[in-house]
Amino acid sequence: MTTPSNRGTALITGASTGIGSVYAHRLAQRGYDVILVARDQQRLTSLAHDITAKTGRKAEILPADLTVKGDLKRVEERLRSDSSVTALVNNAGFGGVAKLIDSDIDDMDNMIQLNVTALTRLTSAALPGFLTRSKGLIINIASIVALSPEMLNGVYSGTKAFVVNLTQSLHNEVKDKGIQVQAVLPGATSTEFWDRAKLPVHNLAAEIVMTAEEMVDASLAGLDQGELITIPALPDIADWEKFEAARKALGPNLSRKQSAARYGVSA
Repeated sequence: MTTPSNRGTALITGASTGIGSVYAHRLAQRGYDVILVARDQQRLTSLAHDITAKTGRKAEILPADLTVKGDLKRVEERLRSDSSVTALVNNAGFGGVAKLIDSDIDDMDNMIQLNVTALTRLTSAALPGFLTRSKGLIINIASIVALSPEMLNGVYSGTKAFVVNLTQSLHNEVKDKGIQVQAVLPGATSTEFWDRAKLPVHNLAAEIVMTAEEMVDASLAGLDQGELITIPALPDIADWEKFEAARKALGPNLSRKQSAARYGVSA
């Protein structure tokens, strides 16, 4: 078996199933050793063995619940102290489909802790080493609901809009420092996400559901093309470019000395 040259180590959160496990396999195939982070130790162990058997890469497990402060800090410390880590995939997260009024507020709080707080802290922990070595990759898994808050649960879409905003801002900070960042906005993807959200995937129209394998492969193709924002299902990238151009065109008029004339407020 021929393996690619070593590209360092990729730490992947939410790695035990679905999108995270596919990323783990694909990055190992690309020459990365992997550190697999998730709560389910049994699944992580099985995945690690499978990756090593198929790719020859080292696969280490790091069981952790990223909503538990002690576990999160343990993963942060690994990112700070391990100079072999050259890539971080922030994939761990969960969503919801119910309206806010019908949702458990503790579940919403845990969602924010995982989708926003953990992602931010892990990114912050990885950055100093990446900057010192002038080398690093950060992939943040967002969602199309970041662009469509009317879909699914508003807290979920809000957390994913945060991921997009953070990624865009971070790119502006590190684009000339040897660090590549990418936000991936999957549409409906065939994973356990839907079971946890209490809307099994078979309830969705088949024509809108992508496999996790195709989603990750498309996202990595976008990464290779240098995309900052990757929307695997979007047929025409020009649609995203027009959206971004319209957003940026608002900039000069978002903060002014006087209010807009339509409000009829005298200076």
